[in-house]
Amino acid sequence: MAQLQTDVVIVGAGAAGLMCALTAGARGRRVVVLDHANRAGKKILMSGGGRCNFTNLDVRPGHYLSANPHFVKSALARYTPWDFIAMVDRHGIAWHEKEAGQLFCDDSSKQIQQMLLSECAQVGVRIELGCSVSAVETGGPGFKLETTRGSWLCSSLVVATGGLSIPSMGASGWGYQLARQFGHELVPTRAALVPLTLSGRPLDDYADLAGLAVDRVGASVGSMRFDGGLLFTHRGLSGPPILQISSYWQPGDALSLDFVPDRDMAEWLAGQRQARPAVELKTVLADCLPRRLAQRLCDLGSGNRLLRQYDAKELAALGRKLHAWPVVASGTEGWRTAEVTLGGVDTGELSSSTMESRRVKGLHFIGEVVDVTGHLGGYNFQWAWASGHAAGEVV
Repeated sequence: MAQLQTDVVIVGAGAAGLMCALTAGARGRRVVVLDHANRAGKKILMSGGGRCNFTNLDVRPGHYLSANPHFVKSALARYTPWDFIAMVDRHGIAWHEKEAGQLFCDDSSKQIQQMLLSECAQVGVRIELGCSVSAVETGGPGFKLETTRGSWLCSSLVVATGGLSIPSMGASGWGYQLARQFGHELVPTRAALVPLTLSGRPLDDYADLAGLAVDRVGASVGSMRFDGGLLFTHRGLSGPPILQISSYWQPGDALSLDFVPDRDMAEWLAGQRQARPAVELKTVLADCLPRRLAQRLCDLGSGNRLLRQYDAKELAALGRKLHAWPVVASGTEGWRTAEVTLGGVDTGELSSSTMESRRVKGLHFIGEVVDVTGHLGGYNFQWAWASGHAAGEVV
């Protein structure tokens, strides 16, 4: 097969890879993007319910998990949400803030995908889809890649292959294998931003509530807490606060749910006992919770009696428990439904300003393959844009 030469090869045509490509191409670099998938930006297309939560107005290092929490600071400071918004606006893409700074397209996530591809095309980026890389080796001043489309020689190689989440979209561990090949350490990986599963008695307690949604619940593990809508599923629990807390929860950790975060339930129940002594507990709880859930919490807690049949201490204890209801999770739904991967290429061996390997000159790792994982709400896309831009400025 032919042996082709270019300045930069980027493996991975996702969010980070395309951002790196258009940035490097704008500097006059000859850029080739390789991806084994048949379509660029597949995860962009499926994100945000098809409307792409492309960034967040409030991006801070505290919104990211990494063995080195300071690593994200440089890239995030040099490519901000407003930089990406400027590109979105330049392409005439209408957007809106949904909640808590989360920005979505008004129309379709296809607009973000097409914007990135258009920017790449304008600066001459070559994108080869359906192209798998079988081997990479260093040679002379750069790298040689053996692919299903022939050999490529380049001076800079960027790994933007993502993590292990959603294998049906083409996720693989190739980027991790390459990192190991060149002597890089990996922080152990696991599924993140993923529903939690229950089993045994805990699952029996809630299984028939599958499909029931609660507008606002707080989910806590240790000192971490996230609030939002909760969804009971056939396998366990889902919804934004569960996805968020899954990044912090590990098997054996205590999980608790605050079912009524906006009200002091001990005080409220005491007031209800005075005002409505002849009303059943489940009826009173149904004023602030879905009726089926109110009944179930009574079944699992202190039973269902008339309010006057509870003494003050019992109601106070129940009120406190409703703010820290214990749930024993058994695991997560795993890679199949995980939005991102926790762990990855150890940041201790990468430059925080350029994403370049400290072991191999010209080798860069960006996006999800790196040990940087954002919270739910556009933060992982912003890391893709920022890390891709950081590498694109120097390759």
